[in-house]
Amino acid sequence: MSELPELPAEAFRKADATPDGLFYREPRFVTHIDDAAIEAVTALYRRVLPPGGVVLDLMGSWVSHLPPEVEYAEVIGHGMNPEELAANPRLSRWFTQDLNADPVLPLPDASVDAVTVCVSIQYLQKPVAVLREVARVLRPGGAVAVTFSNRCFPTKAVSIWRMLEGAEQCRLVALYLERAGLVDIEAAALRPEGVADPLWAVTGRAPRAAGS
Repeated sequence: MSELPELPAEAFRKADATPDGLFYREPRFVTHIDDAAIEAVTALYRRVLPPGGVVLDLMGSWVSHLPPEVEYAEVIGHGMNPEELAANPRLSRWFTQDLNADPVLPLPDASVDAVTVCVSIQYLQKPVAVLREVARVLRPGGAVAVTFSNRCFPTKAVSIWRMLEGAEQCRLVALYLERAGLVDIEAAALRPEGVADPLWAVTGRAPRAAGS
């Protein structure tokens, strides 16, 4: 990929090359990490998502793991399955879109305060293009929070993801964010390796306006 010339051409291939829409056609009303990992995601969101702000839940489903006690001006959902998104009570509105086919988000510039990507980053074949769109729609200083565990649909995860583990995956996601133009990038293990569902997070922010 031109945004990541140091990676081999096959890095973003998938074992299952059929259209993603076919794979996600049937709803999956399950959680993909255990309760303790979900609590860790929610605790992170308490720290980085601004109460009263506009949140974009990117690559989401029927649950968003947002703090139940916090109110937001709007929560915009995105995913691949309309039944899952329609069942999510935290969403103000939602849209479906295959980001691997079209990474351009249908949202105005600087229109959201925070973006979340929960246990889904491993499926992006154009991660820098998608995250560049995230940077575009974020307001200056707005936050992006990417979380992931060691679980995935292996046939749909890109090949480089399946070759790496925790800390290496953090470095890869941090590289994605850096190449997309995000700043203040930090990576952390929210739950350590060795537990049922370890959890890592990489966070960043949209650049602030000069002088602010």
